[in-house]
Amino acid sequence: MKDFSLDLEQAAVILKLLGDKTRLTMVKLLESNDCCVCEFVEIFKASQPAISQHIRKLKDAGIVRETRRGQWIIYSLNKESAYYPLVQSLLHFLPSQNEKLQELEKQGLRITCE
Repeated sequence: MKDFSLDLEQAAVILKLLGDKTRLTMVKLLESNDCCVCEFVEIFKASQPAISQHIRKLKDAGIVRETRRGQWIIYSLNKESAYYPLVQSLLHFLPSQNEKLQELEKQGLRITCE
């Protein structure tokens, strides 16, 4: 891991952003999977606008990035972010959330945006 440092203000902003359970879960899911908003809507049983707000906050902070695949916008963890080492170290202590995506697959709701 390369050497990095954030000032306390930057760290506080990121930690506050990740202090929300939904956003923290999203980031943990994105650690090992790319996802679409509609998948998050199903996982969290929340409205599309609510999920989009969470994604927008994560994207504005540079933690998440988006890639367009045809009509789909796919979200992934931004490993180029200056905050990535901090985010990665936090995620290390959290349990996997992959069972949420496996459940979507069982229900036929996992998106393959190709």
